Amino acid sequence: MFPSMIAGFALSFSLILAIGAQNAFVLRQGLRREHVFALCLTCAVSDALLIGVGVAGFGTLAQAAPWFESVMRYGGAAFLTWYGLRNFWSAWQGGAVMEVEGGQRSSLRAAMLTVLAFTWLNPHVYLDTVVLIGSISAQYPDRLGFAIGAITSSFVFFFLLGYGARILSPIFARPRAWQLLDVAIGIVMLAIALKLVIM
Repeated sequence: MFPSMIAGFALSFSLILAIGAQNAFVLRQGLRREHVFALCLTCAVSDALLIGVGVAGFGTLAQAAPWFESVMRYGGAAFLTWYGLRNFWSAWQGGAVMEVEGGQRSSLRAAMLTVLAFTWLNPHVYLDTVVLIGSISAQYPDRLGFAIGAITSSFVFFFLLGYGARILSPIFARPRAWQLLDVAIGIVMLAIALKLVIM
């Protein structure tokens, strides 16, 4: 079970690490120290639900239609390649620099509605959790362990992001830090894509 958990944790962490709208919002709220716990918990629980659907549903589908796993594997590799190249492009353009402005404190309701929209209305979330994690989990004998690892990764990541933002703020005040992060994400995405193709 442990190797599957580690694999699920590593994959989920590398996917969720990419700076997107959801992560940028949580980072911003963490830097402002606003509603951090509620936002981190909402993101992590949402991921847990989607990962559970992906692992359970995709595994069943893969058994019923073995060809579907190959289609999704190569589709996932193509998506990850595009995602990795996009991060390299972002780094080339200067990195995903984010301004954290002061100002009026947002309400909990407004913050929750925003993070729910970033989470549930983003098609990449479904590709990452349901499709990609689901398809890769089908290649492990212990899918439950894989899912537990992936879900644990989401909880660890979001709470580290939300509460660790205040520590990282001096580092990410510099565009170079965002560029290095984008390059690292791009390398990880391309490595996973290659692994999917040569399996």
